[in-house]
Amino acid sequence: MGRSTAGGRWGEGGRAVGKPRPPQRRPPPPPPRPLRRRGFRAPSSKEKAAAACPAMTQSVVVQVGQCGNQVGCRFWDLALREHAAVNKALLIDMEEGVVNEILQGPLRDVFDSKQLITDVSGSGNNWAVGHKLYGCQYRENIVEKLRKTAEHCDCLQCFFIIHSMGGGTGSGLGTFVLNLLEDEFPEVYRFVTSVYPSGEDDVITSPYNSVLAMKELNEHADCVLPIENESLFEIVNKIHQMVNSGKLGSTVKQNSMITSSTGSAKTAQEKPFDAMNNIVANLLLNLTSSARFEGSLNMDLNEISMNLVPFPRLHYLVSSLTPLYTLADVNVPSRRLDQMFSDAFSRDHQLIQADPKHNLYLACALLVRGNVQLSDLRRNIERLKPSLHFVSWNQEGWKTGLCSVPPVGHSHSLLALANNTCVKPTFIELKDRFMKLYKKKAHLHHYLHIDGMEQSCFSEAISSLSDLIEEYNELDATKGGPRTDPSRLKIAV
Repeated sequence: MGRSTAGGRWGEGGRAVGKPRPPQRRPPPPPPRPLRRRGFRAPSSKEKAAAACPAMTQSVVVQVGQCGNQVGCRFWDLALREHAAVNKALLIDMEEGVVNEILQGPLRDVFDSKQLITDVSGSGNNWAVGHKLYGCQYRENIVEKLRKTAEHCDCLQCFFIIHSMGGGTGSGLGTFVLNLLEDEFPEVYRFVTSVYPSGEDDVITSPYNSVLAMKELNEHADCVLPIENESLFEIVNKIHQMVNSGKLGSTVKQNSMITSSTGSAKTAQEKPFDAMNNIVANLLLNLTSSARFEGSLNMDLNEISMNLVPFPRLHYLVSSLTPLYTLADVNVPSRRLDQMFSDAFSRDHQLIQADPKHNLYLACALLVRGNVQLSDLRRNIERLKPSLHFVSWNQEGWKTGLCSVPPVGHSHSLLALANNTCVKPTFIELKDRFMKLYKKKAHLHHYLHIDGMEQSCFSEAISSLSDLIEEYNELDATKGGPRTDPSRLKIAV
C-alpha cells in the first residue's frame, strides 16, 4: 500500500567562509528539552523516522492463522476493487487449508509462494505450540520474508498484523511475529487487529491462549484494535433480520459488500464468518485509506499512535464503523450524514461489547471517507461533545482525517477509533474465564510439555492483564472529577 505525501529531503548545509576557527573547539550546546504536557509524551524515534520519510509511504500486512488469512483475503479483495494496488503482504498459517483456498480463488494471481509460510499439522489450539515451537522453527524463514517484503518499500511506515486470540497459530505465532517485528524493525509502527473469542467459544483453551497473547500485545504493540466475535455476530444478525423482513430497500443493497462476499445478500446461517470477516475487512479498508489515496486532510497512521495513545500500555482502541452496510442512495441528505456520526458513538456500532458514551475517553479519532466537508466534522463534534466524557487533561482530544475517495458502493463512511475505558469489561471477562481454568490447573499439561513453556508464563500473563485492568480502574476513578469546558473547540487535522 502506498500514497504520495508532501515532503522532501533536508539539504546539506555548508559552513560560511570567514576567519579560521580557533584551535580549541567548544562543545555544541545540548539540544533543548522538548516541552511536555501532562498525559502526552515527546515524539519517539519512531515518530521522528515517520516524519522524515520520503514521498512514498507503505504498510505491510501480516496475516497469521485461519482467521487472520480469511480477514486478510477479504481486505485485499475490497482494496483491489478500489484501485490496482501493489500488495505487500505475508501470509502465515500452520495449516494449509485457508491459504490454499486463497491461492485457488480470485486472488490467486495476487500472491506468490515468496509471500507464504505454511505447515500441515496446525497448532492444536495451543498458544505454546504456535509461539514456542513454530516460532523457533520458522523464525529465520519469517525474518527473511519480512526483510524481502520491506526492501520493496520506499518508506515502510507500518506493519499490520491480523490474527485471532483464541486459536493456537493466530495467538501464539501471531504474537511471536509481533516480537520479531519489534526486534528487526524497531522504528516501524506495529498495528494489530485482534479478534477475541466469545464466551461460548468451542475452543476450551481459548482463555489461556488469549491471556498469554495479551501479555505480548501489552509489551510489543503500538496500537491494538480489539474486535469481539460476539459483536460481529450481533451486527450480522441485525443485517440478516433486515434481509428477512424485506426492509433492504432504501437501506441495504443486495450486492452489499457487508452482507455478502459474492454479490448477493446471504443469511448468517449459511456462511456467518464471511459476513463477519467483511466487517473487519471494511474497518481495515477505512483505516488504510490515507495510505492508499492522496489528500491534504488525510491522517497518517503514525498520527493515530501519537494522538490517541498518551500512555504506552493503554494502546487498545475501540473501533466503530458506519454505515455497516451499503447505502442505496448516493446523494445522502445532511440529516443522514449527521446520523452517521451519531451511530459511530452508539453501542450498536461498536466492534466490541461496549458502550463508550458511558465511559471515559482518553482521545478519539474520526476517519471519514467521501464527500464530507470539514465543517460537517466540526459541527458534529460540537454536537456530540457534551454527551461524551473526556479525561480532564485532554478535553480537546480529537483527531480527524478526511479522505475524499469513498469506499466502493458507498457515498461516504466513518471509522471512529476511541481510546476509551470501555474496553475494561472485555479484559475483566477474559480474566475471569482464564481463572476458572487456571484455578483447577485444567489443560496446563498440554502447554507445559512444550520446550520453553513454564508455569510462570501463565502467572506472568495473568499478572500483566491484572495490571492493565488496574490502570483502567485508576482512570475510571477520575471520571467524577471536575470537568473543564474549553472556551472554543480545537480540532486537530
